[in-house]
Amino acid sequence: MKILITNDDGIYSPGIRALANIALRFGTVRIVAPDVEQSSMGHAITHSRPLSYKKSPITFENIDAFRVNGTPADCVALGLHMYPDTEVVLSGINMGPNLGNSMWHSGTLAAAKQSVLLGVKGIALSTPVGKSEPDFESLDPFVEQALTVLLENTNLGLYNVNFPRKPKGLQWTRQSVRLYDGSVVPGHDPMGRKHYWITVKPLELAEEGTDRWAVKNDLVSITPLRLDLTNETELKSHEPTVILSKTN
Repeated sequence: MKILITNDDGIYSPGIRALANIALRFGTVRIVAPDVEQSSMGHAITHSRPLSYKKSPITFENIDAFRVNGTPADCVALGLHMYPDTEVVLSGINMGPNLGNSMWHSGTLAAAKQSVLLGVKGIALSTPVGKSEPDFESLDPFVEQALTVLLENTNLGLYNVNFPRKPKGLQWTRQSVRLYDGSVVPGHDPMGRKHYWITVKPLELAEEGTDRWAVKNDLVSITPLRLDLTNETELKSHEPTVILSKTN
């Protein structure tokens, strides 16, 4: 299998190295990742300037690796141009979860979405991070198991996978969609200049069967997604589907 790996944490992230080492068990691996951190970039695409890539300053064993001066979605577009035989794109392992509403701004997931938009299966992988780095060694068998499950199916698909710190199993889930209390917290930098932090606090508990619920209960969350954002229920409620303008 021909595998392209990217992320939004940048080429230097330990998460991309951990994922690459596991992916080698499934086939040939190539890496095309941002040259700097691009977290929370969402599905941004660079269009006002040209992109370029350079050989990675970090050596990956048995892997061609390049860094790009662009976003995660840029890396996938360029990577699939460089390697048109790619069969699956893996994005991660992200240093921090991508659960529920965070899917909307996740650069990690955006890379997987860009892959599917270009006709190649996309899988995003993430795990929480605290004061220390995630224990990728203990996550290794669960990452391999999740990839085994998802790569067995050769159909085009988009998947968001989240690993708790200490997994005990895998769970198919749906996205947790909760209301949030958004707030802006002002502060001052060491020079006395005012700055702001944008924060959110969930107003509702995660429902059973959702990605947040699974990770909270030490289960690896595997959420199948789709690119179509159409609200089918509301669409069906509007009849007729064609509205003619009134003329005098």
